[in-house]
Amino acid sequence: MSEQRPWLAHYPAGVPETIDVQLYTSVVAVIEEAFERFRHRPAFTNFGRELSYGDIDRLSAQFAAYLQNDLGLGKGDRIAIMLPNVLQYPIALFGALRAGLTVVNTNPMYTARELKHQLEDSGAAAIVVLDNFAATLQKVVAETEIKHVVTTGIGDMLGLAKGALINFVLKHVKKMVPDYHIDGAVRFRDALSRGGDGRFDRVELAHDDLAFLQYTGGTTGVAKGAMLSHGNMIANMLQASAWIGDQATPGEEVIITALPLYHIFSLTANGLVFMRLGGLNVLITNPRDMPGFVKELGKVHFTALTGVNTLFNGLLNTPGFGDLDFSRLHLTLGGGMAVQRAVAERWKKVTGCTLAEAYGLTETSPAVCINPLDLAEYNGSIGLPIPSTDVQIWSDEGERLPFNEVGELMVKGPQVMQGYWQRPQETAKVVEPSGWLHTGDIAKMDENGYVYIVDRKKDMILVSGFNVYPNEVEDVVMDHPGVAEVAAVGVPDEHSGEVVKLFVVKKDPNLTEEALKQFCHDELTGYKRPKFIEFRDELPKSNVGKILRRELRESQPAS
Repeated sequence: MSEQRPWLAHYPAGVPETIDVQLYTSVVAVIEEAFERFRHRPAFTNFGRELSYGDIDRLSAQFAAYLQNDLGLGKGDRIAIMLPNVLQYPIALFGALRAGLTVVNTNPMYTARELKHQLEDSGAAAIVVLDNFAATLQKVVAETEIKHVVTTGIGDMLGLAKGALINFVLKHVKKMVPDYHIDGAVRFRDALSRGGDGRFDRVELAHDDLAFLQYTGGTTGVAKGAMLSHGNMIANMLQASAWIGDQATPGEEVIITALPLYHIFSLTANGLVFMRLGGLNVLITNPRDMPGFVKELGKVHFTALTGVNTLFNGLLNTPGFGDLDFSRLHLTLGGGMAVQRAVAERWKKVTGCTLAEAYGLTETSPAVCINPLDLAEYNGSIGLPIPSTDVQIWSDEGERLPFNEVGELMVKGPQVMQGYWQRPQETAKVVEPSGWLHTGDIAKMDENGYVYIVDRKKDMILVSGFNVYPNEVEDVVMDHPGVAEVAAVGVPDEHSGEVVKLFVVKKDPNLTEEALKQFCHDELTGYKRPKFIEFRDELPKSNVGKILRRELRESQPAS
């Protein structure tokens, strides 16, 4: 056993080898337990407005009733939620799950093209969208299966006077809400009113039923919906909870939620695991406003914080952060991208709390490995496989490699997705018949079971924890009439880990960098847009004509 799973001998005290997935029938059972157990405790806070577990119970029940009774939506129907971290998000999320729907988390920063693809692919029948992004939806909604649109403003759940003021300032002073018109759209607060007393029909949910379609590029190409079942999500919640163990006190934790809840890391870790613990989620709507973020941190005695390397680095470089009260902070978890040693060491020095690195994938709900939370200092590893999780390092021939040998990181466990939505061939490429998932990451494991990421097999670019797939960027750029050939690669960046760089062969000799960047600005979400463009006479190719991205990456000067 120890030879096969050496990590078990190095588990923190009290962490079990396995979890009991049968503990809950569905994610709904988990959240309803939290509603009852912590009814009078605060659950979510945003812009100074606090909602208790009882409030979230009542409001999400009203939303569930609206979805079922007014819209006629039933078990398995898909609903897209296109919201940043605002109070409407947990209400819509838990309401949709209680109504038996499958949630399609949708990045509010999507361009019209990206949004159309996700709505078409998922077959979503309804969408909840923030006013700030509704103009994008307006452009494509008629070309999708969306029948019901619910719109909301950032201030809508913050009380009448304060909410109205915030909405007015955002639209008329800061000009952050473009004009839009969508026929038949219903306001979020009106939807809650129509939900009346919150009486909805209980939906029988089982482990195999889909809770989320969580879109990702997978290993190549266009975004695909990872089918995350109720069983997958319960498993990962229980795995993460077991790992946290007595490092967290039920009903006492205050977790800073700056990563968007539509991102799988934040969704599971903050939105679900800490909810099960009766924690208070402090929702940060715009963490890019670092001075504003630090100001919010100064208002709460926070105990836990999750984020990506760029977030921690940004905070450390923001005036005032070092003066905050870190006396209650005892858990900092970094995921989504590699945590840099310099950032981790500085974080420990400033806050007194070790920055523990974790590793996961959208396809694994997401957690696979986590470092012990009582780790004395940063160790450069992504940690140990969590309970009920098997990890192996495979050669290209599919053979298990010995300790410290470098190969592909393979994962097996109850948190591994059901597959990609309506893409059985894509699923077959990454999930072996035996259940092993190809991560596409190159790694090694030491004798103690600690896993170290060495490189990435796939050409994916990781910008601030978000996956950017070169194929998608290249496909968009090739639509420009002045482009003959293009390759997209990731180049190191001290702020976001990596940024996109394009290598372009011109078709039109007059094509400029500025013109191509503007084209990309119109077609791609911010993190996918190229920061650098280099024009070349030709691109390196293999003997079968495939552009050699690796050669382009290696041609870059070392940073």
